[in-house]
Amino acid sequence: MKTLTRTLIGLAALFAAVSVQAAAEDPIDRLEAATEILEKTNTMPEQEIPPALLKNAQGIAIIPGVIKAGFFVGGSYGKGILNVRDSYGRWSQPIFLKLAAGSIGWQIGAQSTDVVLVFKTRRSVENLINGTFTLGADAAVAAGPLGRRGEAATDVDLKAEIYSYSRSRGLFAGVSLEGAKLDVDKAANTEFYGRSVRPREIMEGTVQAPATATRYMQAVNKATGN
Repeated sequence: MKTLTRTLIGLAALFAAVSVQAAAEDPIDRLEAATEILEKTNTMPEQEIPPALLKNAQGIAIIPGVIKAGFFVGGSYGKGILNVRDSYGRWSQPIFLKLAAGSIGWQIGAQSTDVVLVFKTRRSVENLINGTFTLGADAAVAAGPLGRRGEAATDVDLKAEIYSYSRSRGLFAGVSLEGAKLDVDKAANTEFYGRSVRPREIMEGTVQAPATATRYMQAVNKATGN
C-alpha cells in the first residue's frame, strides 16, 4: 500500500511538472515571468542580488519556474532568457535558453523555483553562446552572495565566473548548480524573432526584437543600473 501511495504521489508530481513547463513554452510568457523576477530584485535589501554584481555583469540569465521533480530518477528543467552586454555596456535583446540537470536516487515530489545566473566574465558568456554549456565544468559557478553587504564577497578573490541564485516565495538565496547544462533554445528564438536566428546575431544587434520585449528590457536595465 505504501509503495502504491508513493507511486501515485510521484506520478502526480511529474504531471504537475509537465503542466508548469508547458506554460513556459511560449516566449512571451517567459518574458513576462522574467520581468516580474527582475522587478523584485531590489525590493528587499537584505535578500537581494548585490547591485554592484549586477552592474558589472557580462551576462544575466533569468529562468522562471525551474521544476525539480523526481520519481526514482529525478532532475531539474527550465526555460529562460539570457542577455549579454556589448562593448559599450548595453544589453542585448533576449536570447532564449534551456537549463537541465539530472540526478539519480529515491526521490518523490516536485518543486518550482526561479533561477538567476549572473555571468562575471565574457569568457563564460561566449562559451554558452558557442554550444551546450555545463556549469562547474565549462565555468566555475558558486552560490551568490546576498544583500549590499554581500558586495564585498564578489571580488576577484572568489574565482567563480558565474553566481547562481534561486528565488522561492519572493526571497532570493544562493544556490549550487554544479553540473547543470545550459543550451540555446533555438526553437523559441525562431518563434520570437520570426525567423531562424543565431545567438550571435542577437548579441550583435542585427535583429530587432518585437515590441513585446520592451517592458522586459526596461526591467533588465533598471535592475542592472543601466
